[in-house]
Amino acid sequence: MSALVRPASLRSPSLASTAFFVCDIQERFRPLIHNFPSVVATAHKMIEAAKILSVPLIVTEQHPKGLGHTVAELDVAGAHCRLPKTKFSMWTPEVESIVTKELKSKSAVLFGIESHVCVTQTALDLLRNDIDVYVLADGVSSMNKEEVPIAIQRLKEAGAVITSSESILFQLLVDSNHTHFKAISNLVKTTKDSTASALKGLTSSL
Repeated sequence: MSALVRPASLRSPSLASTAFFVCDIQERFRPLIHNFPSVVATAHKMIEAAKILSVPLIVTEQHPKGLGHTVAELDVAGAHCRLPKTKFSMWTPEVESIVTKELKSKSAVLFGIESHVCVTQTALDLLRNDIDVYVLADGVSSMNKEEVPIAIQRLKEAGAVITSSESILFQLLVDSNHTHFKAISNLVKTTKDSTASALKGLTSSL
């Protein structure tokens, strides 16, 4: 008899095999996306956390010649990769090679836009490739806010874990004795107001 496989919601991501996926947070979307500043604020926190925890950042930009590059507020200079794409999903051949062959990631923390298009297609592709997906409810949005709960529900049913930025960071740490607990705790404290705003603005309809 084969061993029982636990659902992703009961598994814990490991720092050593987790990557953060930053999906298409680009300048041209700024005036179009519901609560865009909160998406940026959450992404900023996660990118800073990635620096502290040495988690690789996978950054994509949808058709950057027409839609611009990742917004200036986000320091992605140290990203493991920053790739242009035309495909809606972040799971391009280049990203697949990096994630499966180089990083050997088992978990992906996903945030960005739009929730019902690029985020959804990315999450589904990751799941199909046996990578656990953690979607940040306080880090995804769409032009029409009504699309967000539909996308979240679909991804939850597909097997993605819907969580928050603060929750996933402490889940990755596991223990308050972790070397980087103090630094992450301080980051959470300094971003308390923007986190509260993102939770209120992006998850109220979930």
